[in-house]
Formats: sequence, structure tokens, C-alpha cells
Amino acid sequence: MGKKILVIYYSQSGQLAEIVDTFTSPLETAGHEVEKVRIETDPAYGFPWTPQRFYAVMPDCVLGVPVALKPFGLRHASYDLIILGYQAWFLWPSIPVNSLLHHPALLAVLRGAPVITITGARNMWVNAFTEVRKMLAQAGANLVGNIALVDRHLNHISYVTIFHWLLGGKKSRYLGFFPYPGVSAADIEHTRVFGEIVVEHLDNFSALQQALMEAGAVDLKYSLLLLETKAVPTYIIWARFIVKRKKRKDWLAGFKYYLLFSLFVAAPVILILDSIFIRPFSKKRILVKKQHYLALN
Repeated sequence: MGKKILVIYYSQSGQLAEIVDTFTSPLETAGHEVEKVRIETDPAYGFPWTPQRFYAVMPDCVLGVPVALKPFGLRHASYDLIILGYQAWFLWPSIPVNSLLHHPALLAVLRGAPVITITGARNMWVNAFTEVRKMLAQAGANLVGNIALVDRHLNHISYVTIFHWLLGGKKSRYLGFFPYPGVSAADIEHTRVFGEIVVEHLDNFSALQQALMEAGAVDLKYSLLLLETKAVPTYIIWARFIVKRKKRKDWLAGFKYYLLFSLFVAAPVILILDSIFIRPFSKKRILVKKQHYLALN
């Protein structure tokens, strides 16, 4: 008998919509009822971004301030599986997804339901996943799987290409020779394999995440985890400071330059010092830390 599967997500650029469609295609082929709901905010976040609009959402995103969503309906009162597609903005769940995870319509079906999360990120997704994991637990959901797709290029290169995409609106090569931004077409296509794995585990999710991991569903790099965990507290400080300022625009400009300094100056220094003084002597601690962020519960 076919399963009732809810796929609910937010996609601004269309990349996550493509990921979700590819990932769920084996479920549809197997004859399961796959209900897809693409949420929208009211008013909508435009795409491409303007630089001012992009940085302006940072404080509310970090502080978890929700916005209104356009009305949406769900066919059923309960589901055999819920697939939640989300993305990270400024290391936190995007404002639309944060708003969704506080919405009564979704909360009503989350309690007791098995959930798979799937994201498409530049490269830092851990804190956003941690926050989503926390909200799902508060809603009484049972997180059974996590898939994290990333831009695999070097941190500095992906920073340049993602802004070319976000501000220009086209997923094209910057200056004609930089790589394409975002999750690669090959990695998006590979999510079909993850969907096939989910089909095999629909009657018992206990071994699902291990099977997904073995197929490459999550790749957690220690260097990026280190930088992200260092950045999270400073983002909170910036967000709390900016929301109290009358001239918020000026302080947001300061945050922009802080990001540039962090990426091109502070981050290389942190990684070099860590590789010399900490990483060689902390292998067990690093492994435990990675397992903490990979855990579903």
C-alpha cells in the first residue's frame, strides 16, 4: 500500500525545488502519494537580491523572527513521512523556513511523524541543521534522515560565485571562468539515489541515515565546522547589537565588512593556528564534535 508523503519546502532561487523534485522522483515512481507544498512568504522575498536587502535580513534571521506566510493547505491530517527542504541564511535556517516551523498547520502534522531534512547550501549548514533539529524535536517530530548538499568548491571561490548568483540572478560562470555557483548538477542528480534508499526504508527508518551517509548524503568537513562554530557567537552579537540601533543601515554595512575580514583574513589565520596547535592533538575530541553535529537526535 502506498505511503502518504508530504514534501514541504521553501525555494527562492529554484535550486532547492530542483533538488526536492529529483530526490522525490523515486518515491513517486514507486507509487507513493507525494504531496508537494512550496511555501511563500507574504510579501515575497525577491530574487535576485539587492545587496541592501540581502544584509538587511541578517538580524531577524539570526534572532529567529518569523514572517507571514501565504496560506497553504495540506491534504491529510497525518503523514507516513514528511520531507522538509530548507536552506541556511547567515548560518541560521532561512526566515521562511523558521516561520514554517512555527506555523500551526505544519505543527499539527509534525507531532509523531518521521521527518527527513534536506538542504542545499554554499558550504556551512551545520548550525542551520542544529536549529532545525531543535525545532523538530520541540514539535514532537521524529527526525529519521538528513541530507546536506553543498557547493564543493573552495570557500573563497564559492563566496565569490554565490554572490554573483544571488545579486545577478543567473546560475552562470562569473567572468566566464569561475565555476558554476551552488550545488552542482551532478550532485543534484545524485539525490535520486538518496530517494531510492528512502523507498527501501519506508517500513523501517532505523537504518536509513546510515544508508544515506554511506551513499554520500552528508560530508562534514572539520575546517568548515571549526569556522562556523567560531562565527555563530559573533553573528548573535552583531544581530542583537544591530536591532537596537536607529541607523541600522550603517551598522549592516559594518557587518558586511566584518564578513569580508573574517573570510579573507581571520579564517586563514584560525585554520593555520588550529592545524599547528590543536588538530594534531585533538583527534578524538574532533571526532566526538563531528558526531554531535551529525546526530539526528
